[in-house]
Amino acid sequence: MKFMIASDLHGSAHFTKELLGQFAALGCEKLLLLGDLLYHGARNDLPGGYAPKEVTALLNGMADKILAVRGNCDSEVDQMVMEFPIMAPYSQVMMHDRTVFLTHGHSITPEKAPKLPKGSLFFSGHTHVPTFEKTDDVYYANPGSVSIPKNGSERGFFVLDSGEMTLTRYDLSGNILESHLI
Repeated sequence: MKFMIASDLHGSAHFTKELLGQFAALGCEKLLLLGDLLYHGARNDLPGGYAPKEVTALLNGMADKILAVRGNCDSEVDQMVMEFPIMAPYSQVMMHDRTVFLTHGHSITPEKAPKLPKGSLFFSGHTHVPTFEKTDDVYYANPGSVSIPKNGSERGFFVLDSGEMTLTRYDLSGNILESHLI
């Protein structure tokens, strides 16, 4: 199974459409969203193509394929228009005897992560800066932001191929930026 992992859409219909185009082109089956879906946040400029109602419609159109966690810019009002849960501070799924931990990263950070079994994957967003590192046999990864990248990074996302256990970071045009066998 292929999982797309993305974060920080911040209400950009333009970049959400690009992301969902890559979801289809790459044959992904599930979309794991790490929060900050609709609102741009008080610290950020408006992203290109800012249209939260359109993002709502795009995501609701594939609600059965989405697992999402709450970001610091997501609210109960946002949940009222979404057709899938977005209010959990974290989620965990099992994949080939590995724990996959999902959080936004504003309160549960890699530095304040719960104790995870060796080989686990910890995904967070929030910083808008992509990262990948392994510490104490746990992989920590941040896909960066789909709509408002920071520190000169590319807009991007991860694809986790559970068959090969590879984690690949793409830009929104589908170009591979980095790939890791995990």
